[in-house]
Amino acid sequence: MDIDARTLEQLGQRVEDAHAYLHIDDKTAELAALDEEIASPGFWDDTSHAQSASKRAGNLRDTLRSYEDAVQLLADAQTAFELAGEDEAFAEEAQQSCEALGTMLDGLEVESWFTGPFDEGDAILTVNPGQGGLEANDWADMLFKLYTHYAEDKGWKVDVLDVTYAEGIGIDRATIQVGGRNAYGMLTSEIGVHRLVRISPTDDKKRRHTTFASVELLPVLPDDIEVDLDPNDVRVDVYRSSGPGGQCVNTTDSAVRLTHIPTGIVVTCQNQKSQLQNKEAAFRVLKAKLYELEQQKRQAEIDELRGERMENSFGSQIRNYVLYPYQLVKDLRSNVETGDVDGVLAGHIDDFVIGYHKWRASQ
Repeated sequence: MDIDARTLEQLGQRVEDAHAYLHIDDKTAELAALDEEIASPGFWDDTSHAQSASKRAGNLRDTLRSYEDAVQLLADAQTAFELAGEDEAFAEEAQQSCEALGTMLDGLEVESWFTGPFDEGDAILTVNPGQGGLEANDWADMLFKLYTHYAEDKGWKVDVLDVTYAEGIGIDRATIQVGGRNAYGMLTSEIGVHRLVRISPTDDKKRRHTTFASVELLPVLPDDIEVDLDPNDVRVDVYRSSGPGGQCVNTTDSAVRLTHIPTGIVVTCQNQKSQLQNKEAAFRVLKAKLYELEQQKRQAEIDELRGERMENSFGSQIRNYVLYPYQLVKDLRSNVETGDVDGVLAGHIDDFVIGYHKWRASQ
């Protein structure tokens, strides 16, 4: 960017706006209160609350530090710009500071979109094949790998909770837990049906096929969220973990299947190291599913009172991935598109994630 007084004025206004939309004063007061609580005797007596409070304090500290860095970069840019009239070397320094500040402010604006109760936290993402037979199984596997790469590239922690491999190629289902700042909020962009068009690798006649897979997302619920879950209503079955042909798998009965009898919800987990870890992970997913079910019931009651009939977004197609006869990935909500299909399938989907949230914020 070309640096002039107007550019600096615009960046200064963006920093001022960030102070408002990030609620810096409120966050500063909240962090001070949390730090006081953390320093108090007996804070760690309630481990779950202590962990939640510590994580919240860490997130607040990161946001405040980023804002302070932005303020400092603006000051550096302004100083360098003033000195550039005497020494041209400062002009380059001013430009570098402005470019870095612009990128930082873009990130702060993205962060400001995530204000939901679970947006800051971790997520449980599940990929299921839809229509298309073997093609759908393979497409679900491709999406599973896409999201794993995306999360890893962002430095998020990825735990594979469950992968059920299909006969032949692909998967019948895959569930991962993604841990990272704003993981749940960011990944809400992916909820829905994903459509693939390509020449089928399983078709000897090399015909074009269209197939579908769906992505579900649940928040990892904080321990202080209460869910009506009676252990007596859950049937626990253990069985031997399975994997694709040739893969070395656990030969003990460590996989766990939970069946919530009142609702019929079934959760499986087989990729943790022990039966206990699989059971804990499965109950975490079941708790999130029951919470989501309760929220859906409440929303349905509200819609009924309002006299509204809301379309179920899960059944809607959100994105097309066309590999043949041309190459294009296009989001049908934000209209973000790219011809770099290979890059998208390798997990480079930030443009789609951020594009969706920009579109949602504009609605």
